[in-house]
Amino acid sequence: MGKQLPLVMRAWGGKRAGAGRPPRGPRSSQPHKARPGLSRHHPVHVTLRVGERVGRLRRLDMWRALRRAVICVLERERFRVVHLSIQGNHVHLICEAEDERALASGLQAFQISAAKRINAALTRRTGRRARGQVFADRYHRETLTTPRQCRNALAYVLNNWRKHREDGARTGAPLDRFATGWHWDGWSEAPPPVRLTPETELVPVAYPTCWLLTTGWRRHGLVSPWERPGPR
Repeated sequence: MGKQLPLVMRAWGGKRAGAGRPPRGPRSSQPHKARPGLSRHHPVHVTLRVGERVGRLRRLDMWRALRRAVICVLERERFRVVHLSIQGNHVHLICEAEDERALASGLQAFQISAAKRINAALTRRTGRRARGQVFADRYHRETLTTPRQCRNALAYVLNNWRKHREDGARTGAPLDRFATGWHWDGWSEAPPPVRLTPETELVPVAYPTCWLLTTGWRRHGLVSPWERPGPR
């Protein structure tokens, strides 16, 4: 009678090296952990990074694509994009949401809409069909719970072009053309008014509703358009 061999059960996952969901691309933006809960009283600073194939975002066709994505989520009652800033390979958002589920759903809708429009813009520009993944990995999120945090986040997002030295080509310009600071009343020095023309394409972001974004952040002073944010 033959000897009975042991039954070896294969296992996947678990706390071993290499287990779990792999990152999308060479740079993983965020570990895949459970998100903490979210209160409607606390806004969120979100960073979305795009993959290398997308190229530079600070172009007019990319601005238009992301503008349309903001418009697509504008009517959501439980999720609001309050500010947008477009940098070379990433996008900053300041959002409000009623809870964690509303934030996740709203960001998913924004990313799907943005990805479709960015791929369409790349197709028109290159003449080759662009399709597939646009955003590199899971978004980075910082929940803003204090007036100082909010003030710093607003300055960081709206003046982020100065952090990345994108202002060098537009010496003397007070505000970033690829951010939503043109219709914000939180500057310490009033920027020149935007004159509407057929070419004007402001992003119609939502007006904030929580105390931290409407009033609380002002306790720590208005933001200078010349302020250069440091690293976070």
